[in-house]
Amino acid sequence: MPVIGNGIVSERSHHTVDQTVDRLKSLLQARGVTLFALVDHSGEAAKAGIEMRPTKLLIFGNPAGGTPVMLAAPSIAIDLPLKILVWEDGEGVVWLSWNSPEYLRDRHGVPEALVKNIGVAEGLATQAGA
Repeated sequence: MPVIGNGIVSERSHHTVDQTVDRLKSLLQARGVTLFALVDHSGEAAKAGIEMRPTKLLIFGNPAGGTPVMLAAPSIAIDLPLKILVWEDGEGVVWLSWNSPEYLRDRHGVPEALVKNIGVAEGLATQAGA
C-alpha cells in the first residue's frame, strides 16, 4: 500500500536500490521513455567523504506527453521531467517515491484531461518494485 504525504507517494520495493534502478531503466527503455539523468546522491556524498544510504534519482520523460502539459500549465516545467527517487531507509527497506499527479495538477492547474500525461510514474514504480 503506497504511503502518501505532502504530495509525495512512496511505495516499497522488493529489491535493492541498484536492482530497482535497473528495473526502472529497463521499463523506461521498453516504453520508449527518455532517461534524461540518473543522479547518484549517495555516490556523490561518498566522494565528499559523507556516508549516505543508497539514494538515486531518475529523471525521465517523453516530450510528446510532457510538452502539452507545459503548454497548458507553464509553471509545471519546474517539476518536469518526471522523477522517481529510489532510496533505502534506516531499516534497510528500499522505497520508490514520486510526486503524485494530483499534487502536480493542483500545484500547477493542469487540466484534468492532461493529468494522465503526468501519472506514469506510479505504474513504473509499481512494476519496478514488484
